Amino acid sequence: MPSQLLTIEVDRLDAGRACLRLTGELDFDTAPDLVAAAAELRRDGYQELLLDFAGVALCDSSGLSALLVVHRAGAGPVRLARVNPQVRQLLDRTGLAELLAVPPAETGEAREVG
Repeated sequence: MPSQLLTIEVDRLDAGRACLRLTGELDFDTAPDLVAAAAELRRDGYQELLLDFAGVALCDSSGLSALLVVHRAGAGPVRLARVNPQVRQLLDRTGLAELLAVPPAETGEAREVG
């Protein structure tokens, strides 16, 4: 079964900060789209990236790899917000939750999203 299309909406919050709202599946077929969108923002001078995962239904190992590439490619922080429980568990198990500054599940994950 083919993966669900990943859509990425970009909100340029201010000089240096941008929010990427993801909807769909972050997997082998769609992970390059996230890497490309983040790279374009970095080239445009946006160093701090907030990834809104509210619409992400699935994230596989390729999606995790894309998150790591986005993190390593920039000079500023990459933060995730509104992560569903399944993706949160995957991020916790791999150690990416700490690296990507994912807020604890019991606090307001929706805060400060664009």
